[in-house]
Amino acid sequence: MSNTTLFTEGERVTLAEMLAVREKRVAIQRELLSSQKEDSLLMALMNIPGPIKNNQQLEAVFTEVLERIEEVLGNDLPQASLYRNLKTGAEYFFLSPLTPAQLKEKMVMIEETHPFGRLFDLDVLWMEGNDLKSISRTELGLNTRRCFICNRDAKDCGRSRRHTIEEMQEAISKIIQEGSDQLHD
Repeated sequence: MSNTTLFTEGERVTLAEMLAVREKRVAIQRELLSSQKEDSLLMALMNIPGPIKNNQQLEAVFTEVLERIEEVLGNDLPQASLYRNLKTGAEYFFLSPLTPAQLKEKMVMIEETHPFGRLFDLDVLWMEGNDLKSISRTELGLNTRRCFICNRDAKDCGRSRRHTIEEMQEAISKIIQEGSDQLHD
């Protein structure tokens, strides 16, 4: 899988489209959680920089991780689940009876052990009153996520725009290639 096809095939996404889909995502989160106030919601997204957020190769990576999520959560049947394959990227919602801490621990394990886990945000949300809340790794006593380029705190790298889109795409291509080799050996 070359960098040239991974980040050139697919529809380009505009900022307006990204903002609109983010707004719709929050509406879906609220709708799912308002129907099951005691449950936790898994929100799975890939971190893909640049104007192309989805294509056949990225969808295949998403599907691999989705299968792992469903294996890990197999005994905790969802109250509801929703998969949306959009040009802005695939999205997966999984409403679970697990507590936010239990669900987040399982998702951190996937983020840290699956060959493609570093490319994903596996966020856990719940409703507190009318507010959407999310649980962080640090609230569970876990380390923050590390940048897949320099191993610093990923949020610091993102905020400071420490790496170019090209550097991130190159690193993502390498993760996908090595992960594919590992999964299909």
